Amino acid sequence: MSDSDPRTAPLERKYRLTARLYDILDWPWERQYRRWRPRILGDLKGRVLETAVGTGRNLPHYPPGVEVHAVDLSEAMLSRARRRAVRARCPVTLRKADALHLQHLRDASFDWYVATFLYCVLPDELQPEALAEMARVLAPGGRFRLVELLYSSQPARRLVQRLLAPFVERVYGARFDRHTREHVRATPGIEITGTRWLKGDTVLLIEGRRVEA
Repeated sequence: MSDSDPRTAPLERKYRLTARLYDILDWPWERQYRRWRPRILGDLKGRVLETAVGTGRNLPHYPPGVEVHAVDLSEAMLSRARRRAVRARCPVTLRKADALHLQHLRDASFDWYVATFLYCVLPDELQPEALAEMARVLAPGGRFRLVELLYSSQPARRLVQRLLAPFVERVYGARFDRHTREHVRATPGIEITGTRWLKGDTVLLIEGRRVEA
């Protein structure tokens, strides 16, 4: 793994500062997100890789019997994730790593890849590299779930998002106008099997699988 990719270094610096207040700032949104976390994580099996684990909000919702390996670019965020890992119902291994650089993980070694709000943070030009790493570490037939933010098609809701956008980008590095679906479709070795909205038309779940070799 590379600890010093200059392209993601600004995000690491951002989250070094944001980490201490992240859960407080995120609380209004987490009141909604906590409703769907059990639904998208409760049926997972086998070995799971979660990238951009953040403060570990997903960790208590993984079912018994899975083996979770979770990475994040920010050591400050991981220090908070470790506190939630003790409440997990399954084994959890946490490691500092960049989603673009997962060389410490073997090819075809995971049954699931999970990322919640990673790709709305990653600039579009970096997403193909992270998705290529996802394809590499997934076993043939392995599955993925990505949760992303998008601009609403509803004028009133979109206006609110536009007002929030400077804050969201400044604090989280996230944007509502990434093109994650298009990047997933263009990534060799994986395919989208379905999409559905988790909240209105702003929080999208993208599901897919590693194509059999």
